[in-house]
This record gives sequence, structure tokens and C-alpha cells, in this order.
Amino acid sequence: MNDPEALLHYLDVLLKENNFTKAARELYISQPYLTQLIKRIEKRLGTQIINRDHVPFSLTEAGMIYYKYLENISYNDQQLERELAPFTQPNKEIIKLGILESLGTFLLPRLLPDFLKENPTVEIQLFENSPRKSETSLLNGDIDCYIGQTPKTISRDLTYSVKDGEQYYVVIPQNSSYFQPGKFILEPSSLDLKEVLQASMVLSASESAIRHQVNGLFQKFHIKPNIVLESKSIVTATELSLHGVGLTISSASILTKMRQTPINLLPIDENLIYIQFFIATKADTEPSPALQKLINSFKALNLKSRI
Repeated sequence: MNDPEALLHYLDVLLKENNFTKAARELYISQPYLTQLIKRIEKRLGTQIINRDHVPFSLTEAGMIYYKYLENISYNDQQLERELAPFTQPNKEIIKLGILESLGTFLLPRLLPDFLKENPTVEIQLFENSPRKSETSLLNGDIDCYIGQTPKTISRDLTYSVKDGEQYYVVIPQNSSYFQPGKFILEPSSLDLKEVLQASMVLSASESAIRHQVNGLFQKFHIKPNIVLESKSIVTATELSLHGVGLTISSASILTKMRQTPINLLPIDENLIYIQFFIATKADTEPSPALQKLINSFKALNLKSRI
């Protein structure tokens, strides 16, 4: 077998099941075939790739090198397929779309299903990176468009369409001294926002778009934030806050997907922090017909989220 993705899957299942018979059953292949496949690989490499004398099974050091090798081949095969697509699928238009992963979790399910259904000859390729990397990729022509938030901060060499954003809240966990039992969404006047923002905070990383807005909020109150932990994902930061690591600032779209737990949400005045979403393209490049349809679909979305 020369399929790197299949081999990776076989190894994953074998390491999960710690048993050739159970792994073969899950893979819908025979146990002798799976056993011989691993032995053939080890014979070809000249070394053992799986420690199977003890449970749980584990990759040997050589096995970890081989596993990484398979991942690289799989990635390169996918990249080659993407780059050849204009020639192998001339009737299909490919749109390379850059977006922050946490933003994509909220926005893409609202945008792409109907768009792809209405445009079956279009393929979307996602490039999930930080806002600055997506902007650089768009300016360099490596992607076709970039969906982000806070359009005021992007390059003048880009053109963009803007949609209204969503409400933001200070998340106050149960172990905080500011927590008010028996309440969920607090009245904005019930707490001094400046005082609350000086508590221990869990925030998204500095490269995230929301962090730029949050930093601006701290600056408006002349506060140096007390950051106990940072995460590249606002979803992770929110979960950590829910578990009592510290307060955080999160959005309605993220909070509505979290499990119910005793917390307070302090709404932040939209004049202080308000996120706008945008889709950007290069200012000196005319969008293709399919990309223009995607832009129009974005402009038609209702992205306002409140709890």
C-alpha cells in the first residue's frame, strides 16, 4: 500500500485499539493483512515502528519519524492537487479564502452551505491563519479573499465590504468576587467596568483581531491588564474563563455555543467595543464572477448575534 492517508489511518486505529484483531475489524480488513502490512513496512525501513510488546501500543522513535514522513507526503499530495486543479478541473473555479479559525467556526457555516449549493462548480479552499498572515497572503496573491473583523486596521491596498458585528461581554465565572448569584446577564450599570477589567484576565493572543479591540478597551480606561493566560483561540480562552481561570471578553456567537454553567455576562457598551466583519480583496484586482458572488453572499448575511 502506497496511500499515505490510509497508512496514517491504519496506524491511528492500531494505536487506539492496542490490538491487531480489533484494529482490523474497525478498518474492515483482515487481521493477517494488517499484521503483514506493518511487518512489510518495518522490513523495508529496517527497524521497528510500533512498540507492541506492551499495552498501550506506541510508536518507536523510528515510528514517529515515519509517521511524520507520511504526514508530509499527504500534505504535499494535497497541495499538488490544489495547484493542479485549474488544469485538471478547468470548469471548476477555485476560491482561496483566508480566515481566522475561531472566526470561521462562527461565520463559515452561515456563509458557505447555501453559496456552494447555488454554485456547484466553485471549490473553496480554506487557509486558516492569523489576521496579519491572511492579509499578507492576500496582498501577495496567495489567496483570493480574506474574511476578518476590525476593517479599520487593514491595508489601504485592500478593498472590503463590511457587515455589522455582534455584542461583546465580560465573562465573570462563579469563583470571581464580582459574580452575582442567581443572575445571568447583568445590567451594564451594576458593576464598574473599569474596576472589573483590572481583575485577572484570560485573553486571546495578541495577533487575534478581537485582542486588538480588547487592547483598545484597556487603553480607553488607562488600564494595564492583569493577564494570567493567553490562548490563540478565543474559544479556548472563553472555556478557561468558564472554568474559573479568570475573566475574559467574549462574543455572543461563542458564548451561545458553550455549555450552561453558572456565570455572569456583563454587556459592554457598543461605543467601547464593537466588532465589524468584512470580506477583503486586492484593490487593484477585479474579482472573478464566482468571487463576486461570494462577496454578495457575505453582504446578504445577518451576522448580528446577541444572547
